[in-house]
Amino acid sequence: MLNLEQAKTAIEQIDIEVISGSSIYETEAWGNKSQAAFYNQVCQIKTFLDPSSLLKSLLAIEKSLGRERKQKWEARIIDIDVLFFNNEIINEVGLAIPHPHLHERRFVLIPLVEIAPNIIHPVLKKTSAELLNQLTDNSRVTALNIPSWKAF
Repeated sequence: MLNLEQAKTAIEQIDIEVISGSSIYETEAWGNKSQAAFYNQVCQIKTFLDPSSLLKSLLAIEKSLGRERKQKWEARIIDIDVLFFNNEIINEVGLAIPHPHLHERRFVLIPLVEIAPNIIHPVLKKTSAELLNQLTDNSRVTALNIPSWKAF
């Protein structure tokens, strides 16, 4: 969880304001289930960065915290994703918004619904709460008794 706090500190040093944050969740690994559990959190932010610049900044933060990308679904020290960017739909090389798998993942939808149950997926035209209710992924997602992002 120290990684989440370090990421928060780094994010606050660039042109990003955290508006709200979900609880922290311990979640079963997704994709490659043979690895240790992950800690996940969803935050709503405000930024003047464009989507591409935002992603570049977040990837630089990951790298500064020791993230190395070797193979898909590998264990990692930190993973910062852009789930939505306003109501935009972006499909570029290296940048897909909304995140192309957010609607398939319990570890994303549970914290997302906690802070934004009525946000509408611009492609699927359903709220995050509706997506969670329709989800077939039943992987373990456990809220931890830890203060949310707002309290760090």
